[in-house]
This record gives sequence, C-alpha cells and structure tokens, in this order.
Amino acid sequence: MTLDYSILRLAAWALLSLFAIGVSLTVLAELGAASLLPTLNANESQRRALTAQWAAVTAGNLAWLAALIALVFFGWPSVYAAVFSSFQTLLPFVLIPLALRPFALYVRAGLPANWLEKWDRGLSLGALLPTFLLGVMIGNLIKGIPFHLQSDMRIALLGNLGGLFNPFSMLVGAVASAAATSLGALQLQLHGDSEISERAKALALPLGLAFLSLFALTGLWITHLEGYHVTTDIAPLGPSNPLSKFVRRGDGLWLDNYEHEPSLIAIPSLVFIAGIAMLICSRRDKAYWASLAAAVAMAMLVLTAGVSLFPFLAPSNMSLNSSLTLWDASASETGLRALLMFDGILFPLMAISSRWR
Repeated sequence: MTLDYSILRLAAWALLSLFAIGVSLTVLAELGAASLLPTLNANESQRRALTAQWAAVTAGNLAWLAALIALVFFGWPSVYAAVFSSFQTLLPFVLIPLALRPFALYVRAGLPANWLEKWDRGLSLGALLPTFLLGVMIGNLIKGIPFHLQSDMRIALLGNLGGLFNPFSMLVGAVASAAATSLGALQLQLHGDSEISERAKALALPLGLAFLSLFALTGLWITHLEGYHVTTDIAPLGPSNPLSKFVRRGDGLWLDNYEHEPSLIAIPSLVFIAGIAMLICSRRDKAYWASLAAAVAMAMLVLTAGVSLFPFLAPSNMSLNSSLTLWDASASETGLRALLMFDGILFPLMAISSRWR
C-alpha cells in the first residue's frame, strides 16, 4: 500500500514523538540519577558501582539523542535550522557535557582519591545543567522562538540569550529537572544496593511531588499563555512552503486541540495518574512498578507537549506566519518515505537494545 504525502508527514511526526520518548527514558533517566549522586551519601565503593553502571550505558543512551536530532534534520530541515540557530548559545552547554560524559565516567576509576569528590560534583552538575537547559528550550518552543523567514526562505534571528531565560521557560526547565530526577531516583531504588535503594526511596517522594506540582502549575499557566493557531486552510498534501499560511496568536490557543478532540485530555491526565501510582508503589517498596509508572508519566509528559503544539514544530513569536508546522516544513515525499523506512527499522532495534541493557 502506498502512503500519500499527508500520511507520511503524520507518520514522521509520530516517529519523532517516539524518539523523543526514547530520549526521555534513557538519556534523561540517567542524567536524573547522576544529578542525585551528591545527595545519596554513598561511600566510595557504592559510588564506583553506580558510575560503572552509568558508564556502561551512557554512550548507547546518547545514540537516542543523535537519532532524534538526525530525524529532525532529515524530516524537517527548516525546523532544524530555525531551532538550532535560535538556541545556538545554549546548545554548547547541553551538547558538550553530554559528549564528555562517557569519557568522564570511564576515567573516574583511575583518578586519585583526593579528586573523586570534586569529580563527582562535576558529574552531577554536568547532568543537571543539560536537563534544565533542555527544558528551557522546550519552554521557548511553546512560547515561540524569535525568528523570521525571508522570502528566499533564509532565516533571520531576532532574539538574544537573555530572552531565552524567561519565567515560563525556566518553569518548564524545572519540570524537566524534577521529572528526570524523579525517574532517576526510582531507577536507583530499583537497581541500587539496599542502602542506596533506601536513600533513593526517601528522595523519590519529594521529587515526585515537586514534579507533579510544577507540571500542574505549568498547565495552569498555559491556559493564559499565548498560543498559536493556523487560520488558513491546512494543505496536508501541499508543497512545503511555510509562508503560504496565516497564523494568529492568542491566550489559551494551545488548548485548542483538547477542545476539538476532548479524548486527548487523557494524555496529561495520565501524567498525574501515573505520577501518583509511582509514589504509592515506591513507598510500598514495589520499585519495579514504581519505575514503570514513572516511565509512563515521562512518556505522557512528552506527548502532552507534542499534542499541545500540534501541528506546530517551531512557532515564531516575531513573525507569526513564519511559524513551522509538520505540514509545511517537511522534506519531500521521497525523503520522508526513505526516512520512515530507515527509522522504522532503527527504532525497535534501539528500543530492544536499551531494554536488554
């Protein structure tokens, strides 16, 4: 069966969501656990065991992030250009710590004793900072990023570094940090020794409550936050030309999809349901089920962002009609078909590999 252009675009967006969930359950889970290292009061033997566990998986986890970036690059080249250009001042503080993590974890075993405490603090900071900044970038995507598409499709950047650290984006950064550390604490409760497990269990409750509270606060804020809406007819089969549409902005427009399809409210609701379940299971020492519930909450958190933004991928807050959507900024039909064939095979292989590890 031959898929038409609209189905290919929608399938590519679904695959993008799956890879984003993969990043959240691998990269962010490990970063969340590593962020908690100084708070675990672990002895050197326990620290060595934990860092050895992370060293074994960190390079493989980063493959998820590389695959996600590649998917955006090949599936929506203009989105890749706009997003990476807008966040070029933040990306070094995300990508450099992540790229150095495998090396930092592997060499830790050979360091002199007087270096270890400072090294572990660096590992913790190098985990927490990228997590927070990834959330800041997502918050800016929801608010809209400052770019303008010229008539020849060149991208003009209109923002600065200070504008990226607005109150809403920092709140989303806090949500990302709380979600990652909650998942990390439950992973430590599941895989750590008896002492680490008990300490992680003690951390899981306040971190989980902070995550759910911050997520609720973000939801309340979005009801009054300016969202975006395409006012002209969408052409799912049309050519990729972002400047062929008109976009308006108004308070609460990010809730439009939930009004048009009320069943979608189940996605953010599952964040709360799974979040409460993970806390209950953690307190009852059912660490496996707590970790599973936390994974569901994290996946639903990612989907909440995607469904709320749909069909936008990179809204522009400076030139509304320059906003990029999955319908008008995608690669060609042939390119999407090849991308789906490749990534459709890659995703289950990576998922199986991550589960096996």
